[in-house]
Amino acid sequence: MISFYSSISEFNFLNFIRQRLESIEITNPHLAHTLCKMIPARCPFAREVKIFERTLFRIPPLCKLNPFYEQIVSLRFKCLCYLANECGEDITVYC
Repeated sequence: MISFYSSISEFNFLNFIRQRLESIEITNPHLAHTLCKMIPARCPFAREVKIFERTLFRIPPLCKLNPFYEQIVSLRFKCLCYLANECGEDITVYC
């Protein structure tokens, strides 16, 4: 029983963080630039292990294992949209 209740509270806590990330409004260009620099455009964890030009194995991208992946990508998209639409800036440096 205890593990069941702890998993429910954990689930509620994760949902709370997801909702908080989704509710962030971008109204500051400095914050938008900072978040675009911090959040990568693609998952940086995918790797190929090679020896002498031969691929031994691949490590798949682990971003999908992050419980907040969708919200973080959405936040980066909000920042890019704000910079392009509201500030009229060129966002190709972040792509």
